[in-house]
Amino acid sequence: MGESRSELLGWLNDLLQLNYTKVEQCGTGAAYCQVLDSVYGDVPMTRVKMNAKHEYEFIANFKVLQNIFKAKRIDKARPLPFIYLCLLLLTESHNLEFLQWMKRFWDQNYPGTPYDPAARRRGQPTDTPATIAPLAPSRTTPGARGKTPVGGPRAPSSAAVAHEQLVTVQAQLRDMSAHLEGLEKERDFYFAKLRDIEILVQQQLEPLEAEGKDDETLREIQKILYSTEDGFEVPEGGAPADEEETF
Repeated sequence: MGESRSELLGWLNDLLQLNYTKVEQCGTGAAYCQVLDSVYGDVPMTRVKMNAKHEYEFIANFKVLQNIFKAKRIDKARPLPFIYLCLLLLTESHNLEFLQWMKRFWDQNYPGTPYDPAARRRGQPTDTPATIAPLAPSRTTPGARGKTPVGGPRAPSSAAVAHEQLVTVQAQLRDMSAHLEGLEKERDFYFAKLRDIEILVQQQLEPLEAEGKDDETLREIQKILYSTEDGFEVPEGGAPADEEETF
């Protein structure tokens, strides 16, 4: 059986020197990033918004978290779409499940070395992040005590607010899915162009190599095509060129 909410929050606050009072506050992604930093020690904490209060800041934290999972090859242990939903929905049940998983992962992988969370986040403020919660009904004024409102607007119920939030998130997911589809098409277009260039260069180099000759310009083009950037890893063993074109 997993730890309770209070036990998880106690562990998290003690490890990261935070003051979280609700599991939903983990939904900004900041705490998850720093828990993994306590394990690996190389998470770019300067890019993590510890006091994130806006959606774009949550998304930025998610991108850092996603990169950690990819770089450390732990994405198969916890499906990334689930993280994405955690960050957008900010619901207690989803974050509770993920925080329980994160605690088990930490127990299995923490190296046991001293960890200074404040130093790692370089003095970033960690005031309680905003959470999405049902709107509380407005309080009555002192002069209105004892009076029964007639025909006045009622505060929305928790179910109505939750439904409205769900509709909003679903619309955001549709928009982001459409945006992702456009990016994938653009990626495929430019990949095809680069692949054509690669084949052309190979066709030009092969007869030169057979004659014991070389072409400096073609070699430079080939060098650019095969170069990588920091954080990019070529899959182990590589894949045949024909398979790489399949998406």
